[in-house]
Amino acid sequence: MWLALGTTTVVLVVLLWELSRPRVTSAIARRRSRRHASAHGPSEMGYDPGRERRAEQRARVLLRSCIDPEDWAMYRDLGFLRVWGSLGDRARAAGASYAYLIYPHKPIVAYLPQTGLLLNEYCVAFPDHTKPYGSARLPDSDDVLAKWMALTADERALIADANMHLPGRQIEPDRVRRDLHRLSRWERERGACRATDIVRAA
Repeated sequence: MWLALGTTTVVLVVLLWELSRPRVTSAIARRRSRRHASAHGPSEMGYDPGRERRAEQRARVLLRSCIDPEDWAMYRDLGFLRVWGSLGDRARAAGASYAYLIYPHKPIVAYLPQTGLLLNEYCVAFPDHTKPYGSARLPDSDDVLAKWMALTADERALIADANMHLPGRQIEPDRVRRDLHRLSRWERERGACRATDIVRAA
């Protein structure tokens, strides 16, 4: 009888341990994590959920300081930038100048402003290598700034290195056409506002 009672007690203790072990081990892990964080400071704590928001705020400040006020207003109001192309002098001489739309984390879209004809999509990537949380994505405004800098500094090199696709590969052509319409309306409204300001000043 004593042997059976002892065996039952051992089995119950083992079962209770198995049931409570996950809670005990997670509590020990949390305690170690808190101790490690207090010893090494907040920079080595776990993932910071507000990091992306703060990074985007800093990126917007930087973008605003690098581009002209008109381009900043365009990005702020519409969510993309237009950059005029500088290659193809023969095409421009014939009146067929071209431009690009820069979206965050989307291909650069080349188009003809006179007709709205979409030419190509150029896929480029600028990964975030910052420590300790480097990821495959820059903040949105940093991605736009990187594309803007690459296009304005060396358009030929960027286009040569990019993966070129026909329109519609990653961005719906209807979306781009809607954005071109929004851009046209935005420019008309800003032009009207400036004309009104000039009249009032006179």
